Amino acid sequence: AFQHDRDRIIHCKSFRRLKHKTQVFIAPLGDHYVTRLTHTLEVAQIARTIARALNLNEDLTEAIALGHDLGHTPFGHVGEEVLNELYKPGFSHNEQSLRVVEKLEKDGRGLNLTWEVRDGILNHSKTRENIQDEDGGKPGTFEGAVVKLSDSVAYINHDIEDATRAGMITEGDLPVLAIAKLGNTHSLRINTMVCDIIEHSWNIRDGKTENPSITMSPETLESTNNLRNFLFERVYNIRSAQEESERAREIVRLLYKHFKEYEDKMPPEYSFYSDKLERRVVDYIAGMTDHYAIRMAEELSPTQPEKKSLKTPKGKTPEIQSPTLF
Repeated sequence: AFQHDRDRIIHCKSFRRLKHKTQVFIAPLGDHYVTRLTHTLEVAQIARTIARALNLNEDLTEAIALGHDLGHTPFGHVGEEVLNELYKPGFSHNEQSLRVVEKLEKDGRGLNLTWEVRDGILNHSKTRENIQDEDGGKPGTFEGAVVKLSDSVAYINHDIEDATRAGMITEGDLPVLAIAKLGNTHSLRINTMVCDIIEHSWNIRDGKTENPSITMSPETLESTNNLRNFLFERVYNIRSAQEESERAREIVRLLYKHFKEYEDKMPPEYSFYSDKLERRVVDYIAGMTDHYAIRMAEELSPTQPEKKSLKTPKGKTPEIQSPTLF
């Protein structure tokens, strides 16, 4: 069953669109910046490695990992923030990911995934303070817990690479104590985190505790959270305040206002179900890629600020563009 879940996710339209959705930098000009799709594949690889070492179900783990970000908006968490402001019941990408697989795919029929996969997709988020804090959601399976940690391992490390490539930070800027514990290269840090999760989780089980769990050791967790806090301070929060992110916010606001006024302009598949108009508008916008949202906004309002390109004008030094908050 979990193999079927994995296959259904890979072949759905929402999964394909991840290749044109922002991870951290909006409309990056380089070829090697992480997209939502490459992030998803990295999470799946890390999670499957941990699951194999812990004798967990690899197919279930991989299915959760591949589906965990299907509900992400265009422009990363900038788009998520705006939809959460505009749509009064609120918006979160993990709940939207669940909605995608339960209702929006296959013309309203959903993907018919197992409970275990849907639970892992819903409960993969973290709080701002701690990647293991259960306030962000507690998965009902060990495989879901593996994906939740693997998500953090993946984005912390590839976001350091992207921020370094963009010239926002250097390796020398990284917290000294965290690097001493985790390693001074991309591969060393991932290896340290993954091995620690495996070793510490086995130690908890071998201790014959009544509550086995998938966790990092306290020392590695502290270093990982410190590295993550550094990214918030030096990358995510700074990029969120920059001009490209504000343009992205304007685009999402424009699209939301337009489709609330002109329901008939949305594709037919968004009339197949009986939810209120605002809910269907949110579903449509959340499913857009960055490129599609930009093009749509330019067509709707060619003379407005939203039309400003998120790409670098001729004659200017190429610059990367904007954030995500995890």
